[in-house]
Amino acid sequence: MTLPTLFLPHGGGPCFFMDPQGGPPDPMWRPMQAYLAELIATLPERPRAILLVSGHWETPVITLNTGDGQPLLYDYHGFPEHTYRLRWNAGGAPDVARRAASLLEAAGHPIAEDAARGWDHGVFVPMMVAVPDADIPLVQMSLRSDLDPAAHIATGRALAPLRDEGVLIAGSGMSFHNMRARGPAVTAQAESWDAALTAAVTDPNPASRAARVAAWEDLPQARFAHPQAEHLLPLMVALGAGGDDRAVHDFRGVVIGWVVSGYRFG
Repeated sequence: MTLPTLFLPHGGGPCFFMDPQGGPPDPMWRPMQAYLAELIATLPERPRAILLVSGHWETPVITLNTGDGQPLLYDYHGFPEHTYRLRWNAGGAPDVARRAASLLEAAGHPIAEDAARGWDHGVFVPMMVAVPDADIPLVQMSLRSDLDPAAHIATGRALAPLRDEGVLIAGSGMSFHNMRARGPAVTAQAESWDAALTAAVTDPNPASRAARVAAWEDLPQARFAHPQAEHLLPLMVALGAGGDDRAVHDFRGVVIGWVVSGYRFG
C-alpha cells in the first residue's frame, strides 16, 4: 500500500492548546484543528512511522534526527505558561532515519545526522492533534538553509520509496506566512496568492506542477505571502515525494486574515 504525502498547516505557536483546562481553541483555529485530527483516519493504512519536515529547522545540508524520542523545543514566545509544559511523547524511528539517509545519499544528496535536537513546535503542535496518543514513531528532517525550491523537490523524490514502506512523508509549514500582515485587510492579497499557489500545486501535469511550484516567487503576491520561504519549503518536499500522483487541495481556512491551504499527493 502506497501512502500519500502531505503538506499540512501547523497553526500559530501552540494555537490549539491555549486553554489551560484543555478546552477548544479560538473558533478561527477549529477548522484547522478538525482537519489535523482527521488526517490519520483518511490514510489508506495507519503509518508505521512519520517522516516530517518542519519549517522551523534549517541546516547547511539535509539533517535527519536519529534519536529515539526527543524532548520538545518550545520555540515560541509570549504564550501562556502552561503551553511550555505541553507533552508529546512519541518514540523516534532511527531505522527510518537510516533508510532515509541511504536513499538521499544514493541520489547524491549530502546529509548529516543529529540525535540530540528536540522536536520544534512545527512537529509537536500538529502531531498532538493528529496523533494524540503519540503512538506513531517520528523522524524529523531539516530543510536546507539555502531554501532552494528545486533542491527540496529533488529531496522529496529521493525519499519517495518510503511511501511503500509504511512511512508517511509530511511537510509541516504554512501556505501563507507573513507575520506582519494580519487582519481582514490582508485577506484579498492572501486569496490571490492562495489561488495561484493552488493552481500550481494541483496542475495535473507532474512536470509542469513541479516547475510552477519551484518558481513560486513568480506567482502573484508571492513575497507578500512569504517574505522568507522556510514555511513554504516543506511543500516542496511533499510534492517531490508525491511524484506523478494526483495533487488534491486538502484544506482551506482563514486565520488572522490569512487564507491557508493544505495539500495531499496521492
